Amino acid sequence: MNVKEKGFFVSIITMSLFFGILPAANAMHIMEGYLPVQFCIAWGVICIPFLVAGYLSIKKTISEDRKSLTILAMAGAFIFVISSLKIPSVTGSCSHMTGTGLGAILFGPTAVSILGIIVLVFQAILLAHGGLTTLGANTFSMAIAGPLLSYGIYKLCQNLKVNKHVGIFLAASIGDLFTYCITSLQLALAYPSATGGVAASAVKFLAVFAPTQLPLAIIEGILTVVIIMGLETYAKSELTTIGFLNGGKN
Repeated sequence: MNVKEKGFFVSIITMSLFFGILPAANAMHIMEGYLPVQFCIAWGVICIPFLVAGYLSIKKTISEDRKSLTILAMAGAFIFVISSLKIPSVTGSCSHMTGTGLGAILFGPTAVSILGIIVLVFQAILLAHGGLTTLGANTFSMAIAGPLLSYGIYKLCQNLKVNKHVGIFLAASIGDLFTYCITSLQLALAYPSATGGVAASAVKFLAVFAPTQLPLAIIEGILTVVIIMGLETYAKSELTTIGFLNGGKN
């Protein structure tokens, strides 16, 4: 990696850190102890097959070319710093960008499950952002469901011959919003409304998230496009190695 490429990576991480540390640090994903035990266990079990697939995906990627570790590490760091931007809501969760769309586009959605759970563990332990008991639920919403939709939208846009950067924007922003749709559903399942049940509760949680999450999703989409454009300029060989310039992960 030459001096320009190193400078680009440093500037991206610095910019992400700048946005990530400004807000108050008392907001979080679904917080520690907020979900009943049975839901914590259930979401954890659901995550297991995705995590196994993610481990195998990353192992294959690294075995094919260890240089891909550079971009993989950058994608993980991006998730960590960008999802530390926390705008509190009045529920037991918060709104923030996820950063997972970038990794899903570059490496496929299963690899992001591993990156995401690592990020969530560090955030729960070091930043009190999220929790260990709610790790399964947070992993599913942010590191599995969101990346899967982001990847699906990106591939759909490719097949429809949509402009690549427009496709990246849509994938990252809609994947971000979908994460919060899943989080709202998780909270609604655990705490259904007395009048209207799960559906009514989900709508209430979505209404709380929407005012802050919609603009954040747009910002994440734009930021993801900017990073991809930078990588295409300064890390073309690395993108070629992981197959992105040839159509991305299959």
